[in-house]
Amino acid sequence: MSLPETEILNELIAKVFAYESIIHGDTKRGFVVQYHGHLLGDDSATAYDQLVESLAPYKLTPLFQEENGKQVIILVHEVAPPQLPNITINLLFFLATLASVLFTGAVFETELPANADLFAVLEDALFHIWRGIPFAVSLLSILLAHEFGHYLMGRHHNTKVTLPFFLPLPYPFSILGTLGAFIQMKERPKNKRVLFDIGLAGPLAGLAVAMPVLLYGLSLSTLSTLSGSGMLEGNSIIYLFAKFAVLGKFLPEPTSYNGVAPVLYWIRYIFTSTPSPIGALDVQVHNIAWAGWAGLLVTSLNMIPMGTLDGGHILYSVFGKNAKKLAPFILAALFLLGFAWQGWWMWALMLHFLGRRHAEPLDQITELDSTRRKWAIFALIVFILVFIPVPLVVYG
Repeated sequence: MSLPETEILNELIAKVFAYESIIHGDTKRGFVVQYHGHLLGDDSATAYDQLVESLAPYKLTPLFQEENGKQVIILVHEVAPPQLPNITINLLFFLATLASVLFTGAVFETELPANADLFAVLEDALFHIWRGIPFAVSLLSILLAHEFGHYLMGRHHNTKVTLPFFLPLPYPFSILGTLGAFIQMKERPKNKRVLFDIGLAGPLAGLAVAMPVLLYGLSLSTLSTLSGSGMLEGNSIIYLFAKFAVLGKFLPEPTSYNGVAPVLYWIRYIFTSTPSPIGALDVQVHNIAWAGWAGLLVTSLNMIPMGTLDGGHILYSVFGKNAKKLAPFILAALFLLGFAWQGWWMWALMLHFLGRRHAEPLDQITELDSTRRKWAIFALIVFILVFIPVPLVVYG
């Protein structure tokens, strides 16, 4: 970089930043120049926007960071605008998932006897796939709301994100007919506020659809006594109270609390699925209620505060780089939960290798405002309410 260009950059930086030292870089070091010092004024978000605008003619992008208690501005070469994938791919995956979820829903609506062999059930579902419409519409509405919550918030903040990618996996390989859906951020968010908004929008939008679906589905469900052996959907706090609101009972209702205080009984049952609910009165969930419960499960899994999950975005927005220090504790919690449901061991292993990276914003100095901090507390409450410690309960 020539001396006149350096002087121009120094003047632009000086308008928003009192620098104490300058480090010049090169292509190998991955940056053009670093400025160490502190911002002028308290409005770092406005300072960042001002600097972005002034550096645009020079095709440079500023990064705001903090190192050893000092603020740092790093100028890097502007990257080429990200290319979004052809939406035909998104559409094909959605149609495949629609067929998969329809088929799975039709399996649950079969009119064949309970002792029918699997091939007969699958064949019946294929020829009566229309039976799966209520389940498919319910579940896909929740997933669409969740993913488009992310997508629309990304567009609102001018952050390039892909349309949702849906993942089909039909019965008997999946009891939902899908592995869910995801979107990709194709560029780094501007600051923690943007990252927070994108991360939180999905779970809230999905939950806003899941709860009415669940309550309506429970109103179509029936009660019966559990006998023999089988598998049940797990409880979360919000699911337990949703059943009480619609059906007037905390379910599965045990034959006796055996002298244990009801509050302690339900805390133990939610986290361990013990004692076995054999003989208890429970809800035989309608397929629409099953879709609503699945929406709660999707929300709870996405809100695990790790890596690039929605909860990871929220955690990083609140704690910045210190969020990485919490990873061992979260993994330890999942490992302990694995003694009640072994699936958590798979999640812990996956997040150990894939969940330690965060979507780091360009501006890491700007913190959440007071309103977003209140929303962060609300997000924590939502996570506690929807989290399902034992997603599938085996009884008998």
